[in-house]
Amino acid sequence: MIKDIPNLKVEDLAIAIVPRIEEATGNIDPYFWESFLINLKEESITNVIINTRGYGVLGGEQRKTATFRHFFEKVEPLDIIKIELIESQLLTLNHEFWVSFQYEQKLYDKKYIFVTGSIDPTNFTTIPFLGRQGVMIR
Repeated sequence: MIKDIPNLKVEDLAIAIVPRIEEATGNIDPYFWESFLINLKEESITNVIINTRGYGVLGGEQRKTATFRHFFEKVEPLDIIKIELIESQLLTLNHEFWVSFQYEQKLYDKKYIFVTGSIDPTNFTTIPFLGRQGVMIR
């Protein structure tokens, strides 16, 4: 029965999107942004699956990106892992990250949605472990 399924709340996990830095020059890359998974727990998480997709209006038309799936066997405690690049021209879309993982022998999942307009310098904060400015959902 549905009442027997535990409602487990995801805590101490975040998704961040930050402007990409060009390695050669150290300048901000105007064409790409990077997305990261941040484990703020004191313990590792395992079997992490992240489904990503974008959707919304682009150029006056309804659009959606392909769905990408990423797997990480283990994310260490207090660690950050790069998920994928996002093209700057797609920032006007909603960006969805659906994260599923195992922690303490239980399965957790949470959907993080960066809505249209949220990936903007007015919403920047310092990203833990990265030390760069970006947008983060916890």
